[in-house]
Amino acid sequence: MGGAVCEEGMIPLQGVPQYVSVRADRQDAPLLLYLHGGPGDAALPLVRKYNRALERDFTVAVWEQRGTGKSYYPFGGGERVTIEVFLEDLMALTRYLLERFHQEKLYLVGHSWGSVLGLRFLQRHPELVRAYVGCGQVVHMKESCRRAYDFACAGASGKTLEKLRGIDCAYTGEHWLDDLLFVTGQVVKQGGSLYGKRSYNSLVAPFLFSGQYGLKDLMGRQKGSLQSLQRLWPELMETDFEDVRAYGVPVIFVEGRHDAHVSSALAWEYYETIRTEKRFFWFEASCHFPQWSESGRFNELMAEVLR
Repeated sequence: MGGAVCEEGMIPLQGVPQYVSVRADRQDAPLLLYLHGGPGDAALPLVRKYNRALERDFTVAVWEQRGTGKSYYPFGGGERVTIEVFLEDLMALTRYLLERFHQEKLYLVGHSWGSVLGLRFLQRHPELVRAYVGCGQVVHMKESCRRAYDFACAGASGKTLEKLRGIDCAYTGEHWLDDLLFVTGQVVKQGGSLYGKRSYNSLVAPFLFSGQYGLKDLMGRQKGSLQSLQRLWPELMETDFEDVRAYGVPVIFVEGRHDAHVSSALAWEYYETIRTEKRFFWFEASCHFPQWSESGRFNELMAEVLR
């Protein structure tokens, strides 16, 4: 079986150094690759804090995607920054991990933006994936944004409601980024994103006290998130999986019952149309982050269903 695995550092993916953490209690555990949200929402300290138990059953790889967190660098004006580039990075990382740990397939867990990469990768390379887990699964981005906007409006009043009514939730106007950040902020303040909370403060603290993130990394996460949104959001808005009814491997959705950030109701509606092997799990005390809001249950579920 061998001893524990602890490998962390930069790996060149398509010539761009990107930070990858790989940890496990034993050498021969099956690979599980975590795809963080955003775009640009690097999450290594959160996975280490809330999902460390996964390392008992899996070789857990956490990738800080290009341009954010510990992989931060400023995108060049003429640089190609598209969903396709991230899928190519994911392919390069997958091949590296499978070769490094002498395995033929891995488990893929995608959260939010990461769920877009996950399902797209699954469509292309089912032969490399044992099973796919989507949390805060993106299905039809425009419809999800409309539902998030409606949720924000329903709980707003006064000047806030007046401002919301002037926003186009398709986010195509001159000030689309400011509009997006305002609507998202309202969803968070109204408790539709992080269960039982009206801010993300509890998700910031693990970065400050993890011992893994220095000041440079914290600034990189903030700047990386902003530049990733700016460059990728318009393309992300075109995401729509509703016509995809079959996948080559088992698909598992883990959804917070109260997720208004990326509509979990929409994920359920889509799930019902999938014709291939599938499972769906509602997390009743979660919104957009079931893997952290109910981490104990999530970790136990992964050990149970990923076999």
